[in-house]
Amino acid sequence: MVKDYKKSIFEQFARTGKAFSNAHRIELLEILAQGERTVEQLSLTAGLTVANTSQHLQLLRNAGLVTARKVGQYVHYNLSDDLVIDLLVALRKLSERHLAEVERLVNTYLTVKDDLEPMQVKELLDLAEEGVVTVLDVRPEAEYQAGHIEGALSIPMEQLEERIDELKPGQEVVAYCRGPYCMLAFDAVAKLREKGFTAHRLDEGFPEWRKAGMPVEMKDE
Repeated sequence: MVKDYKKSIFEQFARTGKAFSNAHRIELLEILAQGERTVEQLSLTAGLTVANTSQHLQLLRNAGLVTARKVGQYVHYNLSDDLVIDLLVALRKLSERHLAEVERLVNTYLTVKDDLEPMQVKELLDLAEEGVVTVLDVRPEAEYQAGHIEGALSIPMEQLEERIDELKPGQEVVAYCRGPYCMLAFDAVAKLREKGFTAHRLDEGFPEWRKAGMPVEMKDE
C-alpha cells in the first residue's frame, strides 16, 4: 500500500518533469516569468506557430505550471507560482555544474561578447540607491510595462542605437533583460562600450530580481 502511494506521488512529480523536458516549453516559462502574455504574444516572442504554442501551454497548464484567464477574446497566461522561477534557476545551475555542453555554449556565444564579471544584485541595488548608475532595461516594451526594476530606463535593444543620447554621459550603465543567458543584455553592453560608456550587465534578470524581494515597479492589475 505504501509503495503504491509513493509510486502515485512520483508519477505526479513526473508530470512536472515532463513539462520541463522540452526546450520550447522552458523558453515559454522564461518569457512568462517576465509577465502575463497571450498565446499570440508568446508565439511571436518564441518564434513558434500559435497552434504549437497552444499545445505547449496546454501541457504546462496540465502540469500546474501556468494559469490562464480570458480577457475579452484573448486568453492570457501567467506562471502559476514564483516557485516556477525557482525551478528554472535550479535547472540552470544544475545544468551549468554538470553538463559540459552548457559551459561550451556559454564560452562560445556569451563569454566572447563579455568576458568581464557581471554586476551582482546587491552591488547594483547599492549603486542605484546612491543614484550613480543608470539601470537599463533592454527587453521589449511590453515586458518592461508588465514589470521592471524600480527606476530602470526602458530602451529596447533594437532602439538603443538611436536613443543612446538619452543616457547620461559619464554615468555607469548596467543593462539587464530576461535572465543570465539573455543575449539582449550582452549586445547592449557591447554597443554601450563601443560608444564609450562604462557598461556592465546584471548577473540575473528581472524575474530573479523580483523574486529576491528587490524594489520593482509592476503594472497595476
